[in-house]
Amino acid sequence: MERFRTLFQHFQSSSESVTNGLCLLLAALTVKLYSSFDFNCPCLARYNSLYGLGLLLTPPLALFLCGLLLNRQSVVMVEEWQRPVGRRRKDAGIVRYMCSSVLQRALAAPLLWVLLALLDGKCFVCAFSNSVDPEKFLDFANMTPGQVQLFLAKVPCKEDELVRDSPARKAVSRYLRCLSQAIGWSLTLLLIVAAFLVRCLRPCFDQTAFLQRRYWSNYVDLEQKLFEETCCAHARDFAHRCVLHFFASMRGELRAWGLRRDSAAGLSPEPAVPPEPPEDPEDPDAGYRKAHLRAICSQEQVDGLLRGWYCSKPPLDLATAPGLSHRTPMVASGPVLSQHTEI
Repeated sequence: MERFRTLFQHFQSSSESVTNGLCLLLAALTVKLYSSFDFNCPCLARYNSLYGLGLLLTPPLALFLCGLLLNRQSVVMVEEWQRPVGRRRKDAGIVRYMCSSVLQRALAAPLLWVLLALLDGKCFVCAFSNSVDPEKFLDFANMTPGQVQLFLAKVPCKEDELVRDSPARKAVSRYLRCLSQAIGWSLTLLLIVAAFLVRCLRPCFDQTAFLQRRYWSNYVDLEQKLFEETCCAHARDFAHRCVLHFFASMRGELRAWGLRRDSAAGLSPEPAVPPEPPEDPEDPDAGYRKAHLRAICSQEQVDGLLRGWYCSKPPLDLATAPGLSHRTPMVASGPVLSQHTEI
């Protein structure tokens, strides 16, 4: 149980681990979908290629889009690419690294589907049965061209009366299936060799640019996540103070009404509202964060803060950015805030 909890906390704290887990889950779902799919070729000359190629390419496209939707970093990448420059310069290398990472994870499930379909061979036989050269098979020598095309269209349907127990059908099906498996295994070998070369040759080159782009791509993801969490904390605190302010403004009327009611009923007056619980002494930054959250106390200030965060993010230099220095509270007095105001 403790190991499971540790593993869950690791996945919860690491966005990359969550993405890898979703990628594996989508790949497993791909295998399950393909194994449970009922393949039925129409066995018609006009529709065999359309059905076979559609089944070979359409599900991978859907899985690719699902991989992009499940990957949170794809949205972060687009936001980083489209955001205004402001006071923080944009690095195209970070966007390229994030795009490469997103595409690698999103292509895993589609490639798995294509490989499974090629190794199985049914889609390939259905799609290309009409494209076989009849001269490669001696059984078609006594058939007219129309009969040959009709026969080839019925090759994927082994239960059809025209091709049932026909050696020519078995020969064409075996030929196409072998060709499909050869393409599938060749593609598998190519992918394995490419991954092996990337893994082995990458340490031979300078890793500085790679480490920098990996660090800042993780930073952009974590910064956005922490900003959203801080906005949620501020919204909760802001709503809490608005409700308390409403009840405080109604306190006089409620107290007068309560005293009249208690005196009429002969009851003791209601107790005073208890004070807020004290701050956690184990968290030294609780008061610091609470002061910054409570510095934003109006809708105009919140709108200005969010506008400033989107249009002009603070520079990545804690030494020169006063709005980012540790424990330097900034209380905004007007509706328009500084671009570096913390919340």
